[in-house]
Amino acid sequence: MQQDVADMGPIDYLIVEFPGSRMTGEGMPLLVELVEDGVIRILDLVFIQKGDDGSVAVLEFRELGDQAELTVFEGASSGLLDQGDLDEAGAALEPGNSAAVIVYENLWAAPLARALRRGGAQMVAGGRIPVDALVASLDAMESARPGGAVTAG
Repeated sequence: MQQDVADMGPIDYLIVEFPGSRMTGEGMPLLVELVEDGVIRILDLVFIQKGDDGSVAVLEFRELGDQAELTVFEGASSGLLDQGDLDEAGAALEPGNSAAVIVYENLWAAPLARALRRGGAQMVAGGRIPVDALVASLDAMESARPGGAVTAG
């Protein structure tokens, strides 16, 4: 990476599984928009497929079909991901499925991160709350309220 790491925003990754290796490309225009709007910067984008025997293979962009949006990201590789990372990502997949492994910088947070670092602060933990867990938590809070669920309307 040519950018000074101290100037970067937080780095995240996503593993997006496609059941039955069925990639529609529906999300690609939105990913392109996030990049073009300066919200994120793609550091790595790799497509993998998990074989029935548990092996993980990297898919070339040309193997993914006629998804013109993908050519924008062809060659997006920072070198952060190695085969061990891809094997680990593949462990999260069901056999026969494929996935996009995306490593990205949160550009929107870079100015805040730089300011915090200048002040001596450092990120010591991070994480994500899965949407299903959030919905379950909200449902549990709602049902615990006196009188049960309240509906908007």
